[in-house]
Amino acid sequence: MSVVQGKNIIRDYHVPGSLTRRAKVVRAVKGISFSVDRGKTLAIVGESGSGKSTLARIIALIDPATGGELSIEGKPVDITKGLTREMRCKVQMVFQNPYGSLNPRQKIGDVLIEPLLLNTDTPAAERRDRAREMLVKVGLPAEHFNRYPHMFSGGQRQRIAIARALMLKPTLLVLDEPVSALDLSVQAQVLNLLADLQDEFNLAYVFISHDLSVVRYIADDVLVMHQGEAVEQGTREAVFADPQHPYTRELFAATPVTDIEAIRQRVARRQALRAAAG
Repeated sequence: MSVVQGKNIIRDYHVPGSLTRRAKVVRAVKGISFSVDRGKTLAIVGESGSGKSTLARIIALIDPATGGELSIEGKPVDITKGLTREMRCKVQMVFQNPYGSLNPRQKIGDVLIEPLLLNTDTPAAERRDRAREMLVKVGLPAEHFNRYPHMFSGGQRQRIAIARALMLKPTLLVLDEPVSALDLSVQAQVLNLLADLQDEFNLAYVFISHDLSVVRYIADDVLVMHQGEAVEQGTREAVFADPQHPYTRELFAATPVTDIEAIRQRVARRQALRAAAG
């Protein structure tokens, strides 16, 4: 059974009229279907304005779809009718800007505890223990529990955002450009972390990106969006080896290629040298 499945998802926005302009409806997502299984990653790619982030917010249960059917673990979802606590826990989102998504006045420990406080009946001592354990899971010392967001680098803050998303033990993470604001070497570290966490927790990922080198590294399947439509879908190997749609070929040709695998190997060599020197 798929963790998340969408059938003919539509999202309309109503643009109000004025003295010189009629009101109109803009269709940002035009009948897109997809599914993601446990332990798999669906990458949704496209240029700015393609509708990929709008679709991500629908999948993350933030915005409602205007039409179509969305189901999580086989259960239909309609956020306009309200969501159960259990359903909200199943899907979490990681945003592009790690600093903007963290409250600068909250200590990191409180940031991680908050989802448990709002959505579960977990005792206070257990909440603190789970928060410290999750910091270690994402590669940060448990002693950072009482630090503030400004005391961390961009890559560390994104690790904290990922840790917060995992606190409720979701089955699906929606990742909206999660590494695009990071340096290339830090991107590789965060991508490796996401891969390790996916293996450990058997997570499904919906990964939104415009960076095809990142998509090639992390995705199992690829959905290419253009002006709200899915112009091409398939496995990573099929889409990259032989793109069928002219827009996909144009997108690939216009995107600078960065070898994430090479970056990952360089980072691993540096870590090995530091460990040897230490």
